[in-house]
Amino acid sequence: MKKYVAEFTGTFFLVFIACGVAAVSGCRFPETGYIATALAFGLTIVAMAYSIGNVSGCHVNPAVSIGVCVAGKMSVGECVKYIISQFLGAICGAIVLGICLGSFSALGANGFGGVLPNGAMVSAGMAILIEIILTFAFVLAILGVTDKVSNGAVAGLVIGLTLVVIHLIGIPFTGTSVNPARSFGPALFQGGQALAQVWVFIIAPAIGGALAGVFYNLVLKEKQN
Repeated sequence: MKKYVAEFTGTFFLVFIACGVAAVSGCRFPETGYIATALAFGLTIVAMAYSIGNVSGCHVNPAVSIGVCVAGKMSVGECVKYIISQFLGAICGAIVLGICLGSFSALGANGFGGVLPNGAMVSAGMAILIEIILTFAFVLAILGVTDKVSNGAVAGLVIGLTLVVIHLIGIPFTGTSVNPARSFGPALFQGGQALAQVWVFIIAPAIGGALAGVFYNLVLKEKQN
């Protein structure tokens, strides 16, 4: 039970803190909002990794749990319990964030349909592709850096910095999800377009996480005699 409470707590703070920064900085300081949001997500993961990592591994992300499960490092049953805990944490984080902001109209939800600097519009297909690729990279980094016990001291930092970089490239496209729970919580209460588009940010990261688990098994996992 401690593992599931830890996952709930970690996902709660990821949504409350990082989505909170996205909601505030993105509206008031759009020029620096991308960097602030990317740092918020990455540094929150670093903090959670060194806080709850020894209890649950600090997935705080259904896509990560799916990747770990596909890689054979977690049972299906445990994976399902992790995912439920993460979604509940994200929902509660969004509720508290909305209360603190005094409004549920902008909770840092993900979305697509914006226009890139080159004038191209982000379609649903483009959003799905971006989310699959970025989630694949993120989960693969997690599987790789946690593969050896000797990396324990730096694993949280590596994972957090990877998430920062992923957000820097992904925010212009989708706001960067790579995490179904992180997307669902804010979208559920923000409603409107965010809720209508949230299916992309549930399906695409799940696919990316699963593909990372497959790739890990086929290419990176050391074979045992």
